[in-house]
Amino acid sequence: MEKIDTPPGLRESERKSSHSDEKFDEKVNDNVEVAQDFQGEVYDDIRAIDLDESGKERPIVTDIDVATRLVSLEDDPTLPVFTFRMWFLGIGLSCFGAVLGQIFYFRPQTVFVSQLFIQIIAYIFGRVLEEIIPGPGNERSKFQKSDTAFWRFMNPGPFNIKEHVAITIFASTAADSALAISIFAADELFYDIQPNAGVGIFTLIGSQLMGYGLGGVMRSFLVYPTYIVFPNLLPTVQLFDALHRGKKIFMQKKRVKFFWTVFVGIFIWEWFPEYIAPTLTGISIFCLANQKSPWFTRIFGGAAGNEGLGMFALSLDWNYVGSGGGSLGALFTPLSTQLSLYCGTLMCIIAFCVAYHQNAWHGQNFPFLSQSLFNFNGTRFDQRLILDDNFMLDREKLAVVGLPWFASSQVISKIGWNLAIGATITHVLLWYGKEIIEVIKKYRAGENYDPHLAKMKAYKEVPMWWYLAMFAASFAMAMATMYAGKSGLPWWGLIVGILISALFLPFVITVYAITGFSPNIQHLVQMLGAAMIPGSPQANMYFTLYGYNTLDQARGLIRDLKMGQYTKLPPRATFTVQSLGAVIGGLLNYVIMKTIIKSRRELLLSVQGTNVWSGQQVQSFNSNAISWGALGSILYAPGGRYAIVPFSILLGLAVPIPFWLIHKKFPKLGANKVVTPVLCWTLGYLSVGINSSVFTTFLLAVFSQYYLRKYRPVWFRKYNFLLSAALDGGTQVMVFVFTFAVGGGSGKVTDMPVWALNPKGNPDYCMRLT
Repeated sequence: MEKIDTPPGLRESERKSSHSDEKFDEKVNDNVEVAQDFQGEVYDDIRAIDLDESGKERPIVTDIDVATRLVSLEDDPTLPVFTFRMWFLGIGLSCFGAVLGQIFYFRPQTVFVSQLFIQIIAYIFGRVLEEIIPGPGNERSKFQKSDTAFWRFMNPGPFNIKEHVAITIFASTAADSALAISIFAADELFYDIQPNAGVGIFTLIGSQLMGYGLGGVMRSFLVYPTYIVFPNLLPTVQLFDALHRGKKIFMQKKRVKFFWTVFVGIFIWEWFPEYIAPTLTGISIFCLANQKSPWFTRIFGGAAGNEGLGMFALSLDWNYVGSGGGSLGALFTPLSTQLSLYCGTLMCIIAFCVAYHQNAWHGQNFPFLSQSLFNFNGTRFDQRLILDDNFMLDREKLAVVGLPWFASSQVISKIGWNLAIGATITHVLLWYGKEIIEVIKKYRAGENYDPHLAKMKAYKEVPMWWYLAMFAASFAMAMATMYAGKSGLPWWGLIVGILISALFLPFVITVYAITGFSPNIQHLVQMLGAAMIPGSPQANMYFTLYGYNTLDQARGLIRDLKMGQYTKLPPRATFTVQSLGAVIGGLLNYVIMKTIIKSRRELLLSVQGTNVWSGQQVQSFNSNAISWGALGSILYAPGGRYAIVPFSILLGLAVPIPFWLIHKKFPKLGANKVVTPVLCWTLGYLSVGINSSVFTTFLLAVFSQYYLRKYRPVWFRKYNFLLSAALDGGTQVMVFVFTFAVGGGSGKVTDMPVWALNPKGNPDYCMRLT
């Protein structure tokens, strides 16, 4: 999996890394035999597939290793999916996940509801329902012998893996905060616009499902191939295997006990950094040594939102160290991806500090880290002073107020994000272009060479017209609500936005599936929207919704289809629960967003917020809509103040080329392991939020993905991903309990008294700057 120069497993040299790989290559056209070659329990102590010629376990390297040594190929097509338990828990946990996901949207750091968390809760309740619901599956039930269709629906037997996977996809789909919510929140906070509830709901549904139609059409080459790995799915898939397969194996019981021990331990521990002792979120020796230096705060601080860059800080809060709070999971993202990220992070620290010290873009007038717009004197920019009654740019008002400014760190971040967009295109074409074409040709020729795909032939595939129909219905909803909601986006703008998503989807998925990093094209979409529809922040927000969110939703569908392939969930079941999850999630996102804005409006408008609530995401979205939508033709035009930002996309196209040429000339240097989109994107990695976890995450990543993977391969195979699942699950259960118990989710905040590890000001004792 780490050989990222080409999709591992596609080249002959990689396929022949073991005896089992040779067998795989020889039987590439015989699906049944391929699947049988790797049949068995992936957690057995000794298997021929895991051993090298000397009899020692070899490291997990190629995609074939991942598919056959980390993921089980066992399947029972007779297991039911659409049971009462699945529907009851799927709908219930979708509501729960949607509420929690929207709460996380208003956190000081971008935190997501982990699939692992949903997975664990689903398993607990699934086992409970197995015991209490009457039916053939309940040994104590008087209806045990009543083997009718109704009682088989209620409780057909033990809570099975297919029910579990369906519930997890159902609820995790709902738990992703819809991008349309950013529009509605920005409208209410910054424009005093409250859209009609009906228009808002259908906008949500249409924008969420459109990407599903697009992703389904492209699934043949973005889901099925072996090299489409999705590293972030491995902890989830391994936990499914641990909970449902090989129950009689002693080692399996040991793994389950390991999981629950870690789960309970992290649940108890997280109360300290999250509530009792926030200093543990970021322990900075440098700030403790010098509490009066602004530069110490900027470089070494980071335990509070928008405080500092967190250099050498030690974080003991898994909410920020692990996969739930970070964009990449420390325990499962490939080392090459993480090394690229942390090299980019070091460049980010240097660039932010140099730019601020040199007063680039008059950065010293504004906070060191901020996502907001400012007047030249450092006060907050009021966007309504430059817009007319229709929320279009009024140039006469602009001449009086003046152009807004960004913090210098935010400008550098925008440069990095746009560099990453250009780098993604070239990176995919150089390293993966030939292999992607080869995959498409093989699929069209009927050569299904993936062992998991071979097992999926037991189930009916989703007809292509289902996805096309979903896309058509979503398009109709989007077109209707665009005009009913007075978005300012013309009909052709919607079509162009969708075409952009369709064009970039293969590039984004290829990088995401192999490296674990998902390139973000949101800024490109906003830039193109500003060029085509200048002067309108409202139109720009809606163009971003359909040009970027469509791709993002397609990415989610493709990832879940791959999880269905790994776990052998029937494709039609996956389609059903994804669609319903998106609808339920969107509706509840809307309700919770309105509730939080009503009770926390002032906090959401402040620059720093608190350790519990922050409007950093909606502030950033709104700032981009103003700077691009209303002022893009001025701020970013050639000769404009921030002209370098859009030009960075063209510069990014050239970034992968030197590494590719070096690898061709000197293949042993490892230039193929540099993930250039990650390297570029991390120029803005520390621009907002809590940054004290970065150094700790780096150390943990090296320990897991280098030391354990290479020198402790048995422990890595059996426990590494399970450890990630347990840590994520316990942490997010704690965050949910904390939010409603004392964090204000129920309407009342109960603050922890001030003491040594919960000081006034910044938790890490750095000098407070904002």
